[in-house]
Amino acid sequence: MRKRTKYWVYGLFCLVVIMLAVVPQIRASRQQAQPTSRHAAASQPVHRSTSTAQPAGQHMRIPINWRKPSETVPYPDLGKVKDLWVKVDLKGNRTYLYDGQKVIYTMYSTGGIYKKDAKTGKTKSATPTGTFHVQQERGDSFYNAKLQEGANYYTSWLNHGEYLFHSVPTKADGSYNQKEAAKLGKSQGSHGCVRLSVPDARWMEQNLPVGTKVVVVG
Repeated sequence: MRKRTKYWVYGLFCLVVIMLAVVPQIRASRQQAQPTSRHAAASQPVHRSTSTAQPAGQHMRIPINWRKPSETVPYPDLGKVKDLWVKVDLKGNRTYLYDGQKVIYTMYSTGGIYKKDAKTGKTKSATPTGTFHVQQERGDSFYNAKLQEGANYYTSWLNHGEYLFHSVPTKADGSYNQKEAAKLGKSQGSHGCVRLSVPDARWMEQNLPVGTKVVVVG
C-alpha cells in the first residue's frame, strides 16, 4: 500500500512539473499570436456605408460612352418630380438631376478649362459658378466659326445662348470631335459650356423646363 502511495505521489509530482513547463509556453505562444491577429484584422477591408446626400450613381454606364445615356436606366419621368433642379460639379465632371434633396439621375459631363487668373492669381474654370436658371434658347445644333466648334442639342442657362448644356463638340462638317468627346466625364475641356453625352444633351433640350434652377460648383 505504501509502495502504491509512493508511486502515486511521484506521478503527481511529475504531472505538476510538466504543467509548470508547458503552461508558460502556451501563454507565450498566445501572446505572440495576438499582434498577427490584429494585423490580419486591420488588413481586411472595412465595409462602411457610402450613402451620402449625393450618391455616386449606382446605374452609371461603365465604361463611359458619349454616344449613349450616362445611366443604364431610363431618364426620370418629370411628371412625377416635384422639385426639379440641376447641379453641375465642374471638378467632379458630373451633372446631377435632383428632386429636392434626392439625386434622380447622374450625367457624365465636361465643363470649362481651368486657367490661372492674371489679376488674382487664382485658378478658375471658364464655366461660371453660382446659381442660374434654364432659359428659352435651345435647338438641335449650332456652329461657332470663331471657335471652330459646334455641338448638337443645346439648352441655354446663362446669357441667352452664351452658356449652354450641349452634346460633345462637333467639327465644321458636323461630325463629332472624338478626341474632345473622349474627355467626357474624365476632365475639363470646354470654352465654358457644359458638355454632355449625345442622348443626355438631347433629353435636356427636349425636357428641361424653362426656369429650372442650375447650380454650378467647383
